[in-house]
Formats: sequence, structure tokens, C-alpha cells
Amino acid sequence: MGFFKLKENNTNVRTEIIAGVTTFMTMAYIIFVNPSILGDAGMPWEGVFMATIFATILGTLCMAFLTNYPFALAPGMGLNAFFAYAVVLGMGVSWQVALGIVLLEGLIFIVLSILPVREALVNSIPMGLKAAISAGIGLFIAFIGLQNAGIIVADQATLVTFGKFTSPTVLVALAGLLLMGVLQALKVKGALLWGILGATLIGMIPGLNVTPAFQGVIALPKMADWNKVLLQLDLKGALDISMIGVIFAFLFVDLFDTAGTLVGVSTQAGFLDKKGNLPRAGRALLADAIGTVGGAVFGTSTVTTYVESAAGVAAGGRTGLTGIVVSILFFLALFFRPLVGMVPGAATAPALVMVGTMMVTNITKINWDDFTEVLPAFVCMLTMPLAYSISHGIAIGFIFYPLVKLLTGRGKEVHWLVYLLGALFILYFVFIA
Repeated sequence: MGFFKLKENNTNVRTEIIAGVTTFMTMAYIIFVNPSILGDAGMPWEGVFMATIFATILGTLCMAFLTNYPFALAPGMGLNAFFAYAVVLGMGVSWQVALGIVLLEGLIFIVLSILPVREALVNSIPMGLKAAISAGIGLFIAFIGLQNAGIIVADQATLVTFGKFTSPTVLVALAGLLLMGVLQALKVKGALLWGILGATLIGMIPGLNVTPAFQGVIALPKMADWNKVLLQLDLKGALDISMIGVIFAFLFVDLFDTAGTLVGVSTQAGFLDKKGNLPRAGRALLADAIGTVGGAVFGTSTVTTYVESAAGVAAGGRTGLTGIVVSILFFLALFFRPLVGMVPGAATAPALVMVGTMMVTNITKINWDDFTEVLPAFVCMLTMPLAYSISHGIAIGFIFYPLVKLLTGRGKEVHWLVYLLGALFILYFVFIA
């Protein structure tokens, strides 16, 4: 275990295993959700199921060995919806061409990562915005958790409202949240994992029936179905001039979703140096790009760093060993799909709320006495959950930050890249978004 430098990172094998299991439990939903979304675009469910797992393993292992960070990667939510509903169904592009576009995006990102362009972009983010991004992601994933639990539901008049308190799903989620909160307060190792398992057991109580019935343990994967998506990308179609706008949209969303997640979770884990920069950021972004290229070849949409990695960080994960554990569990999920599928969303939802609670404490790192720092930070972290987009939250922050500084006579405090990105975000909203 010398490669992972466990002692130097104040961790141990047991803690890293618990962190890996916790991260896996909070993001295992992607195994089932991603095939469902891409299935709407005409892709075979079983094939995408396997492609999702192999892309997750590739990206996560690259992150573990290239950076020694405890971050997991998988096909990104939002990016898969854009792939299926906007590009394939909305624009009439075949899913084979869409996979080709994802491959091109990944190749471009590999070049940008090697040239340190992406690293420069990540490190140019002002410290106040970095704290806001972390807190905003906390609010965002807590919001997702509350939705998954049925505690917050859609409402035609007010957009969102409180769900039915007596709903079995809500009761199980609230019980899981209470259990996790108590265990965390008592400083019990693996509080989130034990809470997930506890909520799963509570969901089995007769009358609640939230946890799915036992359907067996092992189900062998169908390799023939994977061949229907493996290497099925259409690169020639993706290179058509009419696809330039789509390629740029993929690049934009992927770049800032990944940058935001890396900065947010790294801030929570304490990985940023004294200057507020993320060491080995270029390698982390390279791992993300390799995962995207591999994912396109395997047969799935864009791979990105997962915000649920914060759950593993909260459980004590500090090294790439966490990612190794996540990768092993995803591989086993190929064969133990019925068992993995037994963990209900109501059991993992409170873990997201818990992680959000921990991440939102980063607002204390914002200089609240300086309104030129406060306003951009506030609109950044507020936009993320309300717009349901990490990248849009970052975009609004980058637009407000240089403008407020410039209009108050403090423009020299702003890095030139921040001005450039602010201008690009404005153009993006006007002409593309």
C-alpha cells in the first residue's frame, strides 16, 4: 500500500475501504439510471449497463493511479440527458454519431490537459468562488437527496414543495438521516455507510416495503448485448460541420462540471494548497478525459468526476485506494446486480443530505466583510441547486465576479483568465445555452 501513501495522508486501509464502499453505495444508482436514459435514445439497455460499469472502472482507476485522489468517475448525470434528449431525440442525431462527438470531446480534453490549459482554468478560480462552489455543490446534492427521498417534490404553482410526510419512502429516508446524524455526531467510523445499510433494513419492515424484494444474488452479464454498443461510434458523422455547436456544448458543460466537482470536493477534503490551488489538477483532468474517451468506445455518454465522491471523503477517504475499492465494487456489480439493486433510493438519499451538510460549511471561508466577494459567491452557490446545474452556477459566479470588481475600481485584483471566462460565459448564455 506504499503507493497510496496512507500514513502521509492520515488514513489507513480500513478507512479507505469504508470510504470506497460509501462512495459506491451513493453512486451505484448510475448503473441503472444511465441505461434507462440512454435507452430512450434507442441504445440497448444491457449493453449500456455494461458500458457504464466499464467506463466507471476505467475513469476511476485512472484517477486513483494518476493523482492518488479518492475521486470516482462515471457517466455524468445531465450530460447523459443532454446526449439522449437534446442531441439524439431533439436534433435527430443518431446515437452512434453522438458517441463519436463524445469521443472527439474527450480527445480535445486530453490535449488541453496535457498542455495544462484545463489546470490553469481550474487554478484561476478565485478562492471566494472556490468556497462558494463547494458550498453550492453541497446545497445541490442535498437538494438531490431530498428529491430522491420524496421529501421535496414538484409543484405546479411553486415549482417545489414539501412531500407527503407519512409516505413510506419519506419515513425511511428521515429514519436513515436521523441514524446517520446520530452516528456522525458520535464520530462513528463509516456513519454514512451504516446509515445506508440501516435504512435499507428499515425499508424491509412490513407496511413500508420500500426495499425491493430479494430477487437472488447473482445474475451473469450478457456479453453479446455489450457488442451492440461497443465500438459503435460514428466518428465520420461527428466530424460534420453541423456538429460544431454540439461539440462545443459538450465541451463547455463537461469542463465546468468536472472543474466544479474537483474544486468543491477537494476544498472539503483539504487538498487545496496555501494558494488555493489543487495539486495534480492536470492529472485529475487527464483522468477525466481518458474516462470520456474510453466511455465513448465502450458505448456510453461523457464520463466525469462524481460529486458523490464527497460521501467517501466525508467517510475519511483521502487516497486513490478509495477509488480502487469503488472500481472493484462496480466490477462485482456486473455479477451481483440483483443484490446491488436492493438498496433503495430512500436509503442513499439521506447520505447525500449529510454530505451536503458537511460541504456547506465551506461558506465560512468566504470573506463576508467584502461584498465584491460575497455577491458572486452567493449567486454562484444559489444558482447550482435552483438551476440544477453545477456549470451554470460557476458561469454566473464568473460573470458577476469580474464585473463587480471592475465596477468598484478593483479590477486589478482579478486574474485575466477570469475576465476571459466571464466573457465566454456571457457568449455561451446568449448564443448557445
